[in-house]
Amino acid sequence: MTQFPPRPCVAALACVALSIPVLATIATGEQNPPVGTVIDKANIDTFKDFFSPAVQWIVRRGAKINVAPYRKIELTPLVKEATEKYSAQVELSEDGTHVLNHVAGLPFPTVDPNEKFAATKVMYNFESAIEVDDLDLRNFDCDTGVIGRNGDPVRVERHFLIDHFRRMYFTGRLEVDPIPVLEPNKDEVRLKEALYPLIEPFDLKGVGFTSNRYIDHTRQDDSWLYLPQLRRVRRLSSAQRSDALFGQDTDQDSYAGYAGNVSWMNWKFLGEKKLLASMHSKHLPVKWSAPSADYMHDDGWEPRDVWVVEGRSKLPQYAFSKRVIFVDKETSLVAYSDMYDQAGELWKVWINNYKRGTKPIEEAKYEAPYERNFNPSITMVDIQLEHVTFCSLPSSRFEAEQGWYVNLGDKEGTTEEGFALSSIIKSGR
Repeated sequence: MTQFPPRPCVAALACVALSIPVLATIATGEQNPPVGTVIDKANIDTFKDFFSPAVQWIVRRGAKINVAPYRKIELTPLVKEATEKYSAQVELSEDGTHVLNHVAGLPFPTVDPNEKFAATKVMYNFESAIEVDDLDLRNFDCDTGVIGRNGDPVRVERHFLIDHFRRMYFTGRLEVDPIPVLEPNKDEVRLKEALYPLIEPFDLKGVGFTSNRYIDHTRQDDSWLYLPQLRRVRRLSSAQRSDALFGQDTDQDSYAGYAGNVSWMNWKFLGEKKLLASMHSKHLPVKWSAPSADYMHDDGWEPRDVWVVEGRSKLPQYAFSKRVIFVDKETSLVAYSDMYDQAGELWKVWINNYKRGTKPIEEAKYEAPYERNFNPSITMVDIQLEHVTFCSLPSSRFEAEQGWYVNLGDKEGTTEEGFALSSIIKSGR
């Protein structure tokens, strides 16, 4: 395995963060911060146990956390029905690498923290929780740059505008016919995803990605990057999914908190914890905080019970030595995820911001029959370099753009053809 040199502590606050233990506490009996409390660098020591080490760093660096009341989240009716119908037949393979007999819904609705593969089961629940029949996320933008100090804003280096991020599942389908399996499935995939075309910056105009994840857990993902400026297609290895591209801090495997193949990690259960997370944000498009925390969403954070798991990649040359992932117990969604470099030092964090509703905005063209999750924003911080990438999903530049088109299939043109490399090349011309 390639050995990566340790990254230097580039700022005093970063060095403090690197010395924080992975978990300040695993206890579940903490008293919740009072609703209405604003947590900032002045009182973070009082409430530090309600955050991961990386989010603690962000608060110490100037972010303010508004404490909101806890609100229970039920499984959506179709997920609940499928879980009750199929979970009794689901098993984890003897070596703990893959799931057997899973059709749809959560494979493991009850997780015993004391069992050998508790962490693996938590992650397979997460993998099912983010499952959709199809998704088209449109017109979103991201800024990347150096975090400001003393009231200064992020010094933006690059602005990205992306036309579409699409995802389609071929198994575990619940809402859009055919269900529960999309056939024919000639590529034998679990899912396909594609991000294209980039509209800004100008020098990356037309760039696109596409990726296949296979049902066979031993088969690595196939991912391709189209570069229209070079008129070439570049194939990416599974390990390269952890690499940041184009000056951003994000990587493919960090999407949603973890977008890699569950089978390609060794998982370890670290415990249970009470954290603050944004599960019921009010604003979409996102409302950003004031500088110098203008890369963080300005919305409520509520107390949530989470599972804490650690993942170490089996792949050589993977960028991170480990990921520590905080999974909400009620939803099986990732609140945030801390990442460590090859020297074992805290490096990056991915933070999810969730909004619940039957539609993303009031003006939305479509409304679901039940509440589902939307992401007004995501933030990924490189703590060591004090660098950040933060995305508005969708961009506020597009008035009345709902951004999220979920489980609509042919109604909005989310078809298998949209994931073909030929479609990406055609869009980039």
